[in-house]
Amino acid sequence: MTRIGLLSDTHSYIDDNILSHFNNCDEIWHAGDFGNMEVADRLSALKPLRGVYGNIDGGDVRKTFPEHLRFKCEEVDVWMTHIGGYPGRYNPAIRSEIYTKPPKLFICGHSHILKVMFDEKIKCLHINPGAAGKQGWHKVRTLIKFCISDEKIHTLEAVELLK
Repeated sequence: MTRIGLLSDTHSYIDDNILSHFNNCDEIWHAGDFGNMEVADRLSALKPLRGVYGNIDGGDVRKTFPEHLRFKCEEVDVWMTHIGGYPGRYNPAIRSEIYTKPPKLFICGHSHILKVMFDEKIKCLHINPGAAGKQGWHKVRTLIKFCISDEKIHTLEAVELLK
């Protein structure tokens, strides 16, 4: 079993409150808009970090993290990108690939809206953890924790962060 802490859209903001939620995680995944490398450095000092760059990220973050990251966690095919869209409304830049080679878990950020939904058409779980940072129009800061065991994604918990 792998315990995952998932966040996005930190926009250069990271605090001990965010980090405390990842103490029991095995890995941290960041779905883009780190804001700066300090955020990535603090996360990776705590746990192994996987991430993608977002539209606000500068050259230092873009040199370290890819735009798209596709990998296996346990037996689950995972695709993470920052601007991904939603089931039925995927970003045109990835639409054809997601329909021809769908992952089992699709993760994106960008919208600052926490959303977990199953795409019945491609049999894929879609997760957007919302925004953990303080910049943006969102009213509630959020992140998600979940587990992957073999081929199962389970024990998903949405966390609302203190302002």
